[in-house]
Amino acid sequence: MPYTVGPTIRWSVEPAHRPGTPLVVALHGRGADEASFAQLAPHLPQGATAAFVRAPLAEGAGYAWFANRGIGRPLPDSIAATADWLFGWLDAEAAGHTSVSLLGFSGGMAMAGGLLLARPEKFAAAVLLSGTLPWDAGLPEEPGRLAGVPVFWGRDDADPVIPADLVARTGEWLREKSGARLAERRYPGLGHGIALPELADASDFLQGAWSAAAQQ
Repeated sequence: MPYTVGPTIRWSVEPAHRPGTPLVVALHGRGADEASFAQLAPHLPQGATAAFVRAPLAEGAGYAWFANRGIGRPLPDSIAATADWLFGWLDAEAAGHTSVSLLGFSGGMAMAGGLLLARPEKFAAAVLLSGTLPWDAGLPEEPGRLAGVPVFWGRDDADPVIPADLVARTGEWLREKSGARLAERRYPGLGHGIALPELADASDFLQGAWSAAAQQ
């Protein structure tokens, strides 16, 4: 069923200052919300605008992007409905920005991955943290799907939350089949979370991706 109300957004800057900047669409983890995820704002590149989006489905004290059949395994109809909802907002919002990039953590990584697989040409870069791509969810995953797209993938190999088979499948596809310009970083001891060194690396990655695109 389509959503009838647009997303709730926590902006990193005042609305009057948004146009003409790179836009980062930031998607929180399952059971969290946009307010808690907005604590990352000071660690994102200066001069960018971040939109911290609230997921549409109630989940405990927070929200979720899609119904699932287990951790990291979205139901196809559910993730498709959320993708349509997000694109409906983003297609209008992106017009005032120089580019659009994705930042997703955990369940937000799966959602960001779904958006990226659905319309890779829309995004200047993607930062994917501590999660999996949304496999077997009806999204395109043919070889070369992300050709040329800069993708940062950060995680701890000992992540206790995301199923190891999904992480392995994500890694194999990103490295060998996606065609993405992949920057893969491991953070031992991180567990299932986000660390300051990881945010610094992700910020540098985004700045580099935007600078390279500007020079083309």
